Amino acid sequence: MLDTWNDKSTTIRKGEELPMYNLQSYLQQFFANQGDLKVTQFPSGYSNLTYLVQLGKMEYVLRRPPIGANIKSGHDMKREYDILTALKPNYGKVPAPILYCQDETILGCPFYLMERVEGVILRAKMPVGMIPSTELMTGISNSFVDTFVDLHQLNVKDIGLDDFGKPQGYMQRQIEGWTKRYFKSKTDEIPRIEAAAKWLGQNTPKEPKNYSLIHNDFKYDNLVLDPQDWTNVNAVLDWEMATIGNPLMDLGTTLGYWVNPNDPDFVKALNLTPTHLPGNLSREEVVHQYSLKSGQAVNDIIFYYVYGLFKIAVIIQQIYFRYKKGFTKDKRFAKLIDGVNLLGEIAQQAIAKKRLDNLF
Repeated sequence: MLDTWNDKSTTIRKGEELPMYNLQSYLQQFFANQGDLKVTQFPSGYSNLTYLVQLGKMEYVLRRPPIGANIKSGHDMKREYDILTALKPNYGKVPAPILYCQDETILGCPFYLMERVEGVILRAKMPVGMIPSTELMTGISNSFVDTFVDLHQLNVKDIGLDDFGKPQGYMQRQIEGWTKRYFKSKTDEIPRIEAAAKWLGQNTPKEPKNYSLIHNDFKYDNLVLDPQDWTNVNAVLDWEMATIGNPLMDLGTTLGYWVNPNDPDFVKALNLTPTHLPGNLSREEVVHQYSLKSGQAVNDIIFYYVYGLFKIAVIIQQIYFRYKKGFTKDKRFAKLIDGVNLLGEIAQQAIAKKRLDNLF
């Protein structure tokens, strides 16, 4: 077994500091006499900001919206807190929610605290010594699909989330919504991305009869693995985009992140998630395993894959837009526009070749 590589927090990025006096005064109402407050930041991730809050010997995780974001439309902390509240007793593989604060005088925005789940998170950039063996990576990859299927098979009515989204018309709203978000955050001319948006609008499959809870950002760096057995998933993180909808849209988003070991180096350069490591399932194998384990036929998979690529491109474009406008100084964002270009190219190859693998 490899050594344990727990996810670490570090110094807070400039411009993303928290008002410590306000936060400490607020938390003392709930955690009296636990000790001095210390806050560090989890440096990965590109959307909601995540901090490690230490009160004496106790540790919690704080989530707040990114600087300069439209909080009401895409970074609703209450919504994320509510879904954790519903999932914890029914799904288990989520951090326990601790408290939600809507008083914006504390941090300048709503935020919430949740349990810190210790474990290993596989990221695109990780130390060589952390990279799993081929055999272990295969086990992790299969557990990834198992956890995904389990999520989609939850009975949303039984867990109190049946009114969490509007499944009717979900697919059309997603295509129209992400297209509008792209043009609203557009900074450069990228014809391939605009062509992908047009193709999606013209090739949307019929709405399915069955819907489920969907995560909408299910990938390796949103999974916390058991330090003692990396093939066990302890928790699924980042529920900010979760809703009720077509599970194949969720699968498509996951495929959009998935880079195969035999993809060309310029595709691997996207470096979104470590699916290219030896032992991982390919995109086609993920679909096959998902269909086999869920009992659901997966039709029109190219549409869902292109949708995933387009959606991820728009998310990256929105982050790049905030960087260009000066809302964030995070230097990781400076070249994100290259990723938008590349995702557009991959989408066009998938449309032209009508397959998931061997696109180039």
